[in-house]
Amino acid sequence: MIDRLALIGTGLIGGSLALGLRAQGAVGEVVGYSRRLETRLSAERLGLIDRPADSVAEAVAGADVVFLATPVTAMDAVLAELADCLPETALITDGGSVKGAVVDRARAHLSSTQLARFVPGHPIAGREHSGPSAATADLYRGHRVILTPLPENAPDDVARIEAMWQAVGARVERLDVAHHDHVLAATSHLPHAAAFAMVSALARLAERYEVFRYAAGGFRDFTRIASSDPVMWRDICLDNRDEILGMLDHYRDELDRLRELMAGRDGEALERYFADAKAVRDALYPVADSGDGRKGGPARPAGE
Repeated sequence: MIDRLALIGTGLIGGSLALGLRAQGAVGEVVGYSRRLETRLSAERLGLIDRPADSVAEAVAGADVVFLATPVTAMDAVLAELADCLPETALITDGGSVKGAVVDRARAHLSSTQLARFVPGHPIAGREHSGPSAATADLYRGHRVILTPLPENAPDDVARIEAMWQAVGARVERLDVAHHDHVLAATSHLPHAAAFAMVSALARLAERYEVFRYAAGGFRDFTRIASSDPVMWRDICLDNRDEILGMLDHYRDELDRLRELMAGRDGEALERYFADAKAVRDALYPVADSGDGRKGGPARPAGE
C-alpha cells in the first residue's frame, strides 16, 4: 500500500499508474504536479489525482513514493528541485525510455542518500495519444516494466518499486542501464524513428495527397506510432543518440540489401528474404485465434 503517491507529470504514463493503483486499492492519496496548470486541473477533473500541486515541493511533501513521468530532458530541472525538497523516506522512480541520461542527471543533482532511494524504471507500454485524457487503468496490465537498479539501491527498496508495478498487472524484469538503452534502441526507438521517417518521406512526394488518399491498412499499422508525442521522441532521440544512430545504420544496411535483391531481379533470394523475416515475426507474435475457429491477425505486441 502506498499511502501518498506524488506524480510529477500527470499525463498518460503517470495518470495510468495512478488509475491502476487506485483500481487495485493499492494507493491512498495521489498528488500531481505538471508544468501546465490546465494539465494538472484536467488530471484532477478526470480522477487521475486527488489534488493538484502548484510546485514539485508541494507535490512531494509527505509522499512515500515519487514517480517522475515527465519527458526525459525535463527531468534535469525536476531532479534539481527534488534535491531540495525530497522527504527523507520517500522512494523515487521514473518512467523514462532512456535510462543512461536519467541516471546521469540523478547523479548530478541528488545527494548520495537521495540517489540510494532512486530506482530507475521504464514501463514498456504506451499509446499513440498522450495527456491526461489518454490515461487508462489497464495500460500496464500484461506489459513489461524494466527496472535498472543502481548499485546504491537497497534490495528492499527495489522490491517495493517492483511490487508497485506488479500491483497494476505489469511483468517486471531487470536490466543494467547500458544494456537497457541498447536493447530499447532496437526494439522501440528504431521502429518509432522509422515510422516518423516513412510518413515524412511520403509527405514530401509531389503526389502525396493521392498517396495518402489510397493508403491502406498496412500503411496505417506501420505508421500508427508516428502519432506519438513529438516532444517525447525528440528527447529520446537526443538522449539515446549514439545507440539509435547505430541501429539506424544497421537498418539502412538492411534496406540496401533489400534494394540489391530487387534491382538484381533475384526472385528466389527475395522470397527467401521475406520468408525468413516472416518466420521470425510469426515466432515472436503468434497468429491470434479470432474466437470463432478462424485465424485472425497477429497479436498486438505488448507495448511500444
